[in-house]
Amino acid sequence: MPNELTVKEPNIKRYLERIGITEAIVVDYISLRHIQERHMLSVPFENLNIIHGIPVELDLDSLYDKIVDKRRGGYCYELNGLLAWLLKRLGYRVSLLSGRVIRDDGSFGPEFDHMALLVHLDNDYIVDVGFGDSVRSPLPLSGEVVTDVSGSYRITHEIDSDVLFFQKKLNGEWVSEYRFTLTSRHIEDFRHMNIHQQTSPDSHFTKNLIVSKATPQGRISISGDSFIVTIGSDKERRPILSNDEQKALLKIHFGMDLACS
Repeated sequence: MPNELTVKEPNIKRYLERIGITEAIVVDYISLRHIQERHMLSVPFENLNIIHGIPVELDLDSLYDKIVDKRRGGYCYELNGLLAWLLKRLGYRVSLLSGRVIRDDGSFGPEFDHMALLVHLDNDYIVDVGFGDSVRSPLPLSGEVVTDVSGSYRITHEIDSDVLFFQKKLNGEWVSEYRFTLTSRHIEDFRHMNIHQQTSPDSHFTKNLIVSKATPQGRISISGDSFIVTIGSDKERRPILSNDEQKALLKIHFGMDLACS
């Protein structure tokens, strides 16, 4: 059985405290699942900087300052990029993967459209805290179905190909959300698409405000000018009537005080 790791390095300790973890960590599947779930319950998926025209940088100092010190969130490159650093420092073996997200017309976006993590333990697992409403625990490559309050998920393999699909069950059918290969990437590989996602009028991140965080029962979200509370499969949506109300919702429900950011 692996030995427990008592974290003494201040930067790692603060990051774990940011996601509500103060106990010792064992570098195993159980701790990995706990870290992923706590991350999704604590750190929102959000595009506030993009909407406000503030550049999203992918260097470690910028990611750490935003997500840990300023207690903000981010999108896939930020959330999974910083989590990869944490997991590596804890002793996990981690690879960055490029995902191509499915479009409305059924085609897939370009390479580096999405960043996910491959964590190598006794088996390999997809870990993804940057895809919004998604699975809250590591997803094995074996095709095993994982179910939680957000739905049922699995990984499937394309026949006679190195392509895999991250799938969610919707209305009784398995739907691919993104495709990927197991080719290991570097964070610099995502730089061009990170610029595209935050500047292109074709990017959905430049169109509307998105802030979303998992809850034990479901999810809370701000989408455009609506506040949405999801409990299981039930959604309650109401309009946000002013900027002051939006700021209050961000502070109360997401722990983000924009005056301090």
